[in-house]
Amino acid sequence: MLIHPGSAARVLLEVGDVDAGTLPAPLARYQDDLNTIVDWAKTYLSQPHEHLGRRGNVCPYVTTSMDRGQFYLSVYPGRPTDPAAVADALRPYRDWFLSIAPRERFSSQFSTILILFPDLAPHEVDLIIDSTQEALKSDYVEQGLMIGEFHNGPPNKAGLWNPDFLPLRSPVPLLAIRHMVASDFPFLRGERQHLLSYLRQFAPELPTYVREAFADGLAGPTEQPAADPLADPLDVTAISTTIATTVSGDRVEVSVQ
Repeated sequence: MLIHPGSAARVLLEVGDVDAGTLPAPLARYQDDLNTIVDWAKTYLSQPHEHLGRRGNVCPYVTTSMDRGQFYLSVYPGRPTDPAAVADALRPYRDWFLSIAPRERFSSQFSTILILFPDLAPHEVDLIIDSTQEALKSDYVEQGLMIGEFHNGPPNKAGLWNPDFLPLRSPVPLLAIRHMVASDFPFLRGERQHLLSYLRQFAPELPTYVREAFADGLAGPTEQPAADPLADPLDVTAISTTIATTVSGDRVEVSVQ
């Protein structure tokens, strides 16, 4: 169990805490919800699925995350009505995650925090979970993190390998925090700033003007980048093609033609 250095009310539970039932008193009433999510992680996320469209587990990281003791759970109690207020309350988790799982540490790629919202009524889930995720996404992506929404709706986001499969279904509504990985490219290509954050993580050797030109080429410019009179002409199509064809293998190679 980890306690936030700035707030004793902010607690991260490990799987062992949930299995042993050693929860802080304010969270004891959520024992069944926490058990449900741990079981879901083991029997759904950590297993293959016939509709996934590829080999392997639904999430290839969860088994190792749990085995290493890097799979953390937290609870947001009550029934909030304002997504903006929820987003403000969850922003500290971004920096906390980076402190316990710094990117430069190899094993941090297996760390995750799941924040459960077990008190939400079914009709409240879309507003709170989906809207909060949308409000926080840019803040997290800027720091090289991803925050994803899971609930029993399920979220209307198709799997990468089967457009008819909606993989973000969970029995308890939650938001999940993890490090960005190379295969997140399809989730980020729609917005210029998200693409720039992605490229800073996975193609840091590229000059800034190259990263900006690539982002403009895929997402469309939202602002005009400063002109560089010394820059050579840039073939954005060549860069886009190279990244798009290598990212599915969890590595990114960028070549300027």
